[in-house]
Amino acid sequence: MRMVSAAALTLIALCAGPAGAEDLKAFKLTIDGVTIDIDPGESTDVTLPGGKHSKVTLERNDFATFSGSDFSFVHPSNISVTKTDLGENITQYLMASALGTIVVVQEYGKMNPVSLNQLMLQEMTRESVQAGATLTQQPTTRKLADGKELTGIRAQVKTRTDTADFEIVGFGRADQGLLFITRIAGEDAATEKPLIDKFWQSLKVKL
Repeated sequence: MRMVSAAALTLIALCAGPAGAEDLKAFKLTIDGVTIDIDPGESTDVTLPGGKHSKVTLERNDFATFSGSDFSFVHPSNISVTKTDLGENITQYLMASALGTIVVVQEYGKMNPVSLNQLMLQEMTRESVQAGATLTQQPTTRKLADGKELTGIRAQVKTRTDTADFEIVGFGRADQGLLFITRIAGEDAATEKPLIDKFWQSLKVKL
Protein backbone atom coordinates (compact mmCIF):
# COMPACT_ATOMS: atom_id res chain seq x y z
CA MET A 1 0.00 0.00 0.00
CA ARG A 2 2.99 2.33 -0.48
CA MET A 3 1.28 4.39 -3.16
CA VAL A 4 -1.78 4.83 -0.93
CA SER A 5 0.29 6.06 2.00
CA ALA A 6 2.15 8.47 -0.29
CA ALA A 7 -1.14 9.89 -1.53
CA ALA A 8 -2.44 10.33 2.00
CA LEU A 9 0.74 12.01 3.22
CA THR A 10 1.01 14.30 0.22
CA LEU A 11 -2.57 15.41 0.78
CA ILE A 12 -1.67 17.02 4.10
CA ALA A 13 1.63 18.52 2.93
CA LEU A 14 0.10 21.63 1.38
CA CYS A 15 2.83 24.09 0.45
CA ALA A 16 2.54 27.56 -1.03
CA GLY A 17 4.00 28.10 -4.49
CA PRO A 18 6.80 30.52 -5.21
CA ALA A 19 5.97 34.18 -5.54
CA GLY A 20 6.14 35.73 -8.96
CA ALA A 21 8.27 38.67 -10.00
CA GLU A 22 6.76 41.97 -8.96
CA ASP A 23 6.27 43.45 -12.42
CA LEU A 24 4.98 40.37 -14.22
CA LYS A 25 1.39 40.34 -15.43
CA ALA A 26 -0.84 37.31 -15.15
CA PHE A 27 -1.90 37.15 -18.82
CA LYS A 28 -0.69 37.81 -22.34
CA LEU A 29 -3.29 39.17 -24.76
CA THR A 30 -2.62 38.97 -28.49
CA ILE A 31 -4.65 40.95 -31.04
CA ASP A 32 -3.70 40.81 -34.72
CA GLY A 33 -0.19 39.78 -33.79
CA VAL A 34 0.28 42.48 -31.16
CA THR A 35 0.96 41.01 -27.70
CA ILE A 36 0.53 42.87 -24.43
CA ASP A 37 0.88 41.83 -20.79
CA ILE A 38 -2.24 42.56 -18.74
CA ASP A 39 -3.91 41.68 -15.45
CA PRO A 40 -7.63 41.10 -14.89
CA GLY A 41 -9.49 44.37 -14.46
CA GLU A 42 -6.88 46.39 -16.35
CA SER A 43 -7.41 48.45 -19.49
CA THR A 44 -4.69 49.48 -21.90
CA ASP A 45 -4.31 51.19 -25.26
CA VAL A 46 -3.05 49.08 -28.14
CA THR A 47 -1.74 50.18 -31.52
CA LEU A 48 -2.70 47.54 -34.08
CA PRO A 49 -1.04 46.86 -37.42
CA GLY A 50 -1.99 49.68 -39.78
CA GLY A 51 -1.89 52.27 -37.00
CA LYS A 52 -5.39 51.74 -35.58
CA HIS A 53 -5.64 52.55 -31.87
CA SER A 54 -7.88 50.42 -29.68
CA LYS A 55 -8.58 50.19 -25.97
CA VAL A 56 -8.77 46.68 -24.53
CA THR A 57 -9.98 45.55 -21.11
CA LEU A 58 -9.48 42.16 -19.52
CA GLU A 59 -12.23 41.12 -17.11
CA ARG A 60 -12.29 38.00 -14.96
CA ASN A 61 -15.44 35.86 -14.89
CA ASP A 62 -16.79 35.10 -11.42
CA PHE A 63 -16.52 31.34 -11.99
CA ALA A 64 -14.52 28.95 -14.14
CA THR A 65 -14.69 25.22 -14.90
CA PHE A 66 -11.73 23.02 -14.01
CA SER A 67 -11.41 19.65 -15.73
CA GLY A 68 -9.25 16.68 -14.86
CA SER A 69 -9.05 13.47 -16.84
CA ASP A 70 -12.16 11.96 -15.26
CA PHE A 71 -14.00 14.85 -13.60
CA SER A 72 -14.87 18.55 -13.75
CA PHE A 73 -16.25 21.16 -11.37
CA VAL A 74 -16.95 24.89 -11.18
CA HIS A 75 -14.95 27.09 -8.84
CA PRO A 76 -14.40 30.83 -8.16
CA SER A 77 -12.04 32.05 -10.84
CA ASN A 78 -9.86 33.88 -8.30
CA ILE A 79 -8.95 30.58 -6.62
CA SER A 80 -6.55 28.42 -8.58
CA VAL A 81 -6.43 24.63 -8.74
CA THR A 82 -2.99 23.03 -8.52
CA LYS A 83 -2.06 19.66 -9.97
CA THR A 84 0.49 17.28 -8.44
CA ASP A 85 1.70 13.94 -9.80
CA LEU A 86 1.99 11.63 -6.79
CA GLY A 87 3.40 8.75 -8.83
CA GLU A 88 1.98 5.24 -9.18
CA ASN A 89 -0.73 6.62 -11.49
CA ILE A 90 -2.16 8.91 -8.79
CA THR A 91 -2.77 12.57 -9.59
CA GLN A 92 -3.90 15.10 -7.00
CA TYR A 93 -5.77 18.36 -7.61
CA LEU A 94 -5.97 20.91 -4.80
CA MET A 95 -8.11 24.02 -4.41
CA ALA A 96 -7.49 26.02 -1.22
CA SER A 97 -9.07 29.29 -0.12
CA ALA A 98 -7.30 32.03 1.80
CA LEU A 99 -9.11 30.89 4.97
CA GLY A 100 -7.85 27.34 4.66
CA THR A 101 -10.93 25.63 3.24
CA ILE A 102 -9.72 22.87 0.93
CA VAL A 103 -11.13 20.75 -1.86
CA VAL A 104 -8.98 17.82 -2.99
CA VAL A 105 -9.57 15.43 -5.87
CA GLN A 106 -7.32 12.40 -6.30
CA GLU A 107 -7.40 10.40 -9.54
CA TYR A 108 -6.28 6.77 -9.31
CA GLY A 109 -5.31 5.01 -12.52
CA LYS A 110 -4.51 1.55 -11.16
CA MET A 111 -7.00 0.92 -8.34
CA ASN A 112 -10.45 1.70 -6.96
CA PRO A 113 -9.85 4.15 -4.04
CA VAL A 114 -13.32 3.99 -2.47
CA SER A 115 -12.02 1.93 0.46
CA LEU A 116 -9.39 4.55 1.33
CA ASN A 117 -11.81 6.97 3.01
CA GLN A 118 -10.87 5.94 6.53
CA LEU A 119 -7.14 6.06 5.85
CA MET A 120 -7.39 9.57 4.45
CA LEU A 121 -9.41 10.75 7.44
CA GLN A 122 -6.86 9.29 9.85
CA GLU A 123 -3.97 10.99 8.07
CA MET A 124 -5.72 14.37 7.99
CA THR A 125 -6.82 14.34 11.63
CA ARG A 126 -4.01 12.42 13.32
CA GLU A 127 -2.19 15.41 14.83
CA SER A 128 -5.39 17.03 16.13
CA VAL A 129 -6.60 13.81 17.72
CA GLN A 130 -3.20 13.16 19.29
CA ALA A 131 -3.38 16.68 20.76
CA GLY A 132 -6.70 15.84 22.43
CA ALA A 133 -9.35 16.71 19.84
CA THR A 134 -12.52 14.64 19.62
CA LEU A 135 -13.24 12.91 16.31
CA THR A 136 -16.79 11.88 15.38
CA GLN A 137 -17.79 10.35 12.05
CA GLN A 138 -20.66 8.72 10.19
CA PRO A 139 -21.22 7.08 6.80
CA THR A 140 -22.51 9.33 4.05
CA THR A 141 -23.67 9.22 0.44
CA ARG A 142 -23.41 12.12 -1.96
CA LYS A 143 -25.65 12.03 -5.05
CA LEU A 144 -24.47 14.07 -8.03
CA ALA A 145 -26.68 15.91 -10.49
CA ASP A 146 -26.37 13.10 -13.05
CA GLY A 147 -27.46 10.45 -10.55
CA LYS A 148 -24.03 8.99 -9.71
CA GLU A 149 -23.62 8.18 -6.02
CA LEU A 150 -20.42 8.74 -4.09
CA THR A 151 -19.98 6.86 -0.82
CA GLY A 152 -17.78 7.64 2.14
CA ILE A 153 -17.75 9.41 5.49
CA ARG A 154 -18.49 12.75 7.11
CA ALA A 155 -16.46 13.67 10.15
CA GLN A 156 -15.90 16.47 12.62
CA VAL A 157 -12.82 17.21 14.68
CA LYS A 158 -13.62 19.28 17.74
CA THR A 159 -11.40 20.96 20.31
CA ARG A 160 -12.43 23.24 23.14
CA THR A 161 -12.30 26.26 20.85
CA ASP A 162 -12.41 25.02 17.22
CA THR A 163 -14.15 22.58 14.91
CA ALA A 164 -13.34 21.32 11.42
CA ASP A 165 -15.74 19.41 9.18
CA PHE A 166 -14.53 16.82 6.67
CA GLU A 167 -16.23 14.90 3.89
CA ILE A 168 -14.37 12.11 2.10
CA VAL A 169 -16.21 10.21 -0.61
CA GLY A 170 -15.18 8.14 -3.61
CA PHE A 171 -16.33 6.67 -6.87
CA GLY A 172 -14.58 3.89 -8.71
CA ARG A 173 -14.42 1.07 -11.20
CA ALA A 174 -12.43 -2.16 -10.94
CA ASP A 175 -9.00 -0.59 -11.51
CA GLN A 176 -9.53 3.18 -11.41
CA GLY A 177 -11.44 5.80 -9.52
CA LEU A 178 -11.67 9.15 -7.80
CA LEU A 179 -11.46 10.32 -4.20
CA PHE A 180 -13.03 13.66 -3.18
CA ILE A 181 -12.08 15.41 0.07
CA THR A 182 -13.36 18.66 1.56
CA ARG A 183 -12.38 20.42 4.77
CA ILE A 184 -13.91 23.55 6.26
CA ALA A 185 -13.36 25.13 9.69
CA GLY A 186 -16.49 25.68 11.74
CA GLU A 187 -15.70 29.34 12.32
CA ASP A 188 -15.51 29.91 8.55
CA ALA A 189 -18.62 27.94 7.60
CA ALA A 190 -20.83 30.98 7.02
CA THR A 191 -18.49 32.50 4.44
CA GLU A 192 -16.91 29.34 3.00
CA LYS A 193 -19.92 27.04 2.65
CA PRO A 194 -20.87 28.51 -0.77
CA LEU A 195 -17.45 27.42 -2.09
CA ILE A 196 -18.05 23.83 -0.97
CA ASP A 197 -21.66 23.86 -2.16
CA LYS A 198 -20.64 25.09 -5.64
CA PHE A 199 -18.13 22.25 -5.88
CA TRP A 200 -20.66 19.53 -5.06
CA GLN A 201 -23.44 21.03 -7.16
CA SER A 202 -21.26 21.30 -10.26
CA LEU A 203 -19.13 18.15 -9.86
CA LYS A 204 -19.26 15.80 -12.84
CA VAL A 205 -17.65 12.35 -12.86
CA LYS A 206 -16.73 11.00 -16.29
CA LEU A 207 -16.00 7.38 -15.34
